[in-house]
Amino acid sequence: MQQLQRFQVLRSLGFVFWLSLPLIGLVFWLGSGFVGDRILSHSRTTKKYLLADTQSARQMMKKVVAIEVEILRQQGISRVNVKTNNSVLKTIVFEFPTTDMSQLQTTLSQELGLPRDRVKELIVEVGE
Repeated sequence: MQQLQRFQVLRSLGFVFWLSLPLIGLVFWLGSGFVGDRILSHSRTTKKYLLADTQSARQMMKKVVAIEVEILRQQGISRVNVKTNNSVLKTIVFEFPTTDMSQLQTTLSQELGLPRDRVKELIVEVGE
């Protein structure tokens, strides 16, 4: 009878509720750890790629105002600054592993999407 009275007292204090809280917390902690490990160790090979709007890039390139070329023969590279009259893109900087002007013109023509003759007109050589 005395044990029944103690149980009633414990019940009135909410002992069963308070005793179950750490057990529930432990279950959630272990479960979330397991789920987190599974998610983080899962390899994701996605086939999604960022598609750039190449047409707008080409339109920006057609507004080229000047091309400044600095040939650094000792380093074997050429630095190219392309100036545009576009409000968003004022200057584009390129670095090419060539010092030959004709090869540089061809590469710039492909890169900018402009005819080689137009590139040749716009090029201004800057001293080393």
